[in-house]
Amino acid sequence: QVQLVESGGGLVQPGGSLRLSCAASGFTFSAYVMTWYRQAPGKERELVAAVSGNGGSRNYGDSVKGRFTISRDNAKNTVSLQMNSLKPEDTAVYYCKARPLYYLGSDYWGQGTQVTVSS
Repeated sequence: QVQLVESGGGLVQPGGSLRLSCAASGFTFSAYVMTWYRQAPGKERELVAAVSGNGGSRNYGDSVKGRFTISRDNAKNTVSLQMNSLKPEDTAVYYCKARPLYYLGSDYWGQGTQVTVSS
């Protein structure tokens, strides 16, 4: 059974850091592009960061460039998001998504983890 389970969310002060993790199972992890999205109340879902199947290529949304880093460990079937210099605007539910390299129209999604940046 395919599963994506996010962890690491929580409450952090502005300027602080958090590291999110997503554990994958039930599919060939290295054959999937892994992406972090986030959605804040009243806003559309936003792409945060993506990493290619072998970890060789990474892309970031404009709002997080220079602050967030995505990485993956194919031996452990995990993808992580290191978030530094957090701002209140980063408050959102963060979701892990898997899309196969040869896309057939279906993605796998995790349940999300809440990140709250507040003093």
